Amino acid sequence: MASDTGSNMDREMILADFQACTGIDNIAEAITLLELNNWDLVAAINGVIPQENGILQSSFTSEGSQTGPFGDSSQAASTAPTAPPSRAASSSPPSSSSSSSAFCPVLPSRQIVERQPRMLNFHVEYRTRSVEVVLEDASTVGDIKQILETELQVPVSKMQLKGWKTGDVSDSMVLRSLHLPKNNSLYVLTPDIAPSATTSQSSIQQESLNQNYLLIISHREAQREYSLNFPATRTIQEVKRNISDLTNIPVRHQQWDGWPASASDDSMTLASSGISFPCHHLSVCRRSSPATALEPTEECTDVHMVSDSEGDDFEDASEFGVDESEIFGMGSSSCRKSPMMPENSENEGDALLHFTAEFSSRYGDCHPVFFIGSLEAASQEAFYGKARDRKLLAIYLHNDDSVLSNVFCSQMMCAESIVSYLSQNFITWAWDVTKEANKARLLTMCTRHFGSVVAQTIRTYKTDQFPLLLIVMGKRTSNEVLNVIQGNTTVDELMMRLMGAMEIFTAQQQEDIRDEDEREAREMVKREQDEAYRLSLEADRKKREAQEREEAEQVRQERIRKEQEEEREAIRLSLEQALPPEPNEEEGEPVSKLRIRTPSGEFLERRFLGSCKLQVLFDFVASKGYPSDEFKLLTTFPRRNITQLDPAWTLLEAKLFPQETLFLEAKE
Repeated sequence: MASDTGSNMDREMILADFQACTGIDNIAEAITLLELNNWDLVAAINGVIPQENGILQSSFTSEGSQTGPFGDSSQAASTAPTAPPSRAASSSPPSSSSSSSAFCPVLPSRQIVERQPRMLNFHVEYRTRSVEVVLEDASTVGDIKQILETELQVPVSKMQLKGWKTGDVSDSMVLRSLHLPKNNSLYVLTPDIAPSATTSQSSIQQESLNQNYLLIISHREAQREYSLNFPATRTIQEVKRNISDLTNIPVRHQQWDGWPASASDDSMTLASSGISFPCHHLSVCRRSSPATALEPTEECTDVHMVSDSEGDDFEDASEFGVDESEIFGMGSSSCRKSPMMPENSENEGDALLHFTAEFSSRYGDCHPVFFIGSLEAASQEAFYGKARDRKLLAIYLHNDDSVLSNVFCSQMMCAESIVSYLSQNFITWAWDVTKEANKARLLTMCTRHFGSVVAQTIRTYKTDQFPLLLIVMGKRTSNEVLNVIQGNTTVDELMMRLMGAMEIFTAQQQEDIRDEDEREAREMVKREQDEAYRLSLEADRKKREAQEREEAEQVRQERIRKEQEEEREAIRLSLEQALPPEPNEEEGEPVSKLRIRTPSGEFLERRFLGSCKLQVLFDFVASKGYPSDEFKLLTTFPRRNITQLDPAWTLLEAKLFPQETLFLEAKE
C-alpha cells in the first residue's frame, strides 16, 4: 500500500511537470501521452515539443535493433535533444526482429485514446496593432487569416503571414502538422498596402521602441543560421557582443553584411538604425587579420603584446571594450575592466548590488533576481518563514577565470525558462570567487551556515569547473545541499536537475506544512481556551469595578445632596433672621399686605412697610425655601415678573401697595 501511494505521488509530480513544460491543459490528454511513454517525462516532452533537428527517423538501424527498438534508457535520454522518440515508439515493446519499425503499434491490450485537440495561442503583430488569436490545432493557416481579415480589415489576398519556424506555409496547412508550441508570435506583411499618411512620425518612433526585432543572422563560416529576438532599445554594439558569444568571433574581428548605411554608429539602437521591421537578415564572418592567427590558448599578456603591434586592432578593442579573454573567459581576472565583485567589500549587500549591475551590463537584464543581502539573510528568507512560503536556496558561485563562465551565464543563467523557474521556486544568492579574498570569505560563511563539509566540497572544485550552482534545502535541524551543478551543463540538464531538487523539496515541504498545521491547530485551541478564560476574568473584574463605582457614586451623590440641603438651610435661616419685624396695621406708616401662592398651592401672607425694598420681599420668599435664582415672583393681573425689577425699589414704587396677590413659578 505504501509503495502504491508513493507511485501515485510520483506520477502526480510527473504530470504537473509535463503540463508545465508542454502547456497542455487537458489532463486526460497529458495522462495519455505520459502512458504512451511509460511515464518517462523526458521522452514525453521530446515527443510533444519539436526539436531543432526536425523530422524523426521512421526506423532504427540494424545496430540499434540488436538491443531493442529504443536501446537502453540512458542512451535514449542522451540522444533526446537530437532524435526525440515518438510517442508511439516509446511505448512499444522490444522486438527481436532487426527490420521492425521504430514506430511499431502499442500492445494489443492497451486501448488507444483519441488525442483531444490542443488550443494554440497566436500573438500577431501588424504595424502598430496586435491581435490575440486562439484556435484548435486542427484548424488551418487560412482560418487564422480569416480571423485577421475581420480584426485588421486587411483582405486575405493581400496578407502575408510570417514568423513560422518552418518558413512560408500554405493556407491549407493544418496547424497540428507544424508541431507548434502552445504560444506563438507571428506578424503580418502587406506590401501592396501603404501605411496611413495621417500617422505622425513621432508616434511611429515611440511605438517602435516598444517592439521586438527578429534578426536572422547567418554565420557564413559555420554555415549556421541564428534567429534572435532583440528589443528595439538594444544597441548594435550589444547585438555584436551577443553574436561574439555564439560564434566565438571577437567584436573587433567581426565582418558584417546587411546593416543599412544609416547604421554607422554601434551605439545606435535597433529602432533608429534603419533595419527592416519586424524581420531583418544579416550575415557575419571573421575578418581577415594577422591577429586571428593567435592560438586560443595564448595567455592574456601575449594578446596585449600583439595588440600593441597592431594599432588599429588595439583601438577597436578599446572602443568596444571586448577582447579575446572576455569572449572565451580565458584571461586572468586582472585583464577585465570591472570585476563582478569588488575585493574585500565590507558590506555584503553593496557587493551583491555591484555583482547584479555588472552581471546585467555583461549579459543583459534577463537574468535571475539575485538576493541583495548577506547569506544569512538569504537563508532566513528561504528557510525560516511559514512552511507554505519557504523556498529552495540557489547559491551561484561565479569565477571569471573559468572558460565556462561566459557561456554558462549567457546561455543558462539568462535563458527565459531557467530565469522563470528560479524566480518562482528559489531564492537566488550569488558570489564571485575570482579573488582569493572573496573566496575565503565565502568559505567562512558556508562553514558558519552549512558546516565544514560544504566548504570543503567547494574547495575541491577546480577553477575550470566553475561556475557552480548549489541547491540548498532547509531542514528542521540543519541545512542540506541537495545538488552541486557545475558549469559544463546544458539548459535541459540544468532544468531537469532543478526540477529534481524541487520534487525532493516539495515532498519535504508538504510534510512540514502538515506538521505546522497540526501545531497551529493545537496552539489555536490553547489560545482560544486562554482567551476565553481571560475574557471571563475580565468580565468579572469589570462587573466588580462597575458595582464599586456605582456604590461610590451613590455615596458621593448622597453626600453632595446633604451638603446642599445643609447649605440651603443655613442660607434660609440667615435670611429669616435678617428680615425686619412684621409691622402692625395701626402704625402710622403705609403698610402693604402681600399674599403669595407657592407652587404647592399653599399661601404665604405677610405685612411689609410700603418703604421696604423689594430685596426684603425676595429674602422673605427665599427664607421660605424659594430662592430667587430658582423661582420667579409674578403678579396675577397684569402679569409682571417682580424678580426682574430693581431690588432697590420700594414696594410703593413697584406698585405692590396696599395689598397684592403674587404667585411663585419655577424658572425653566
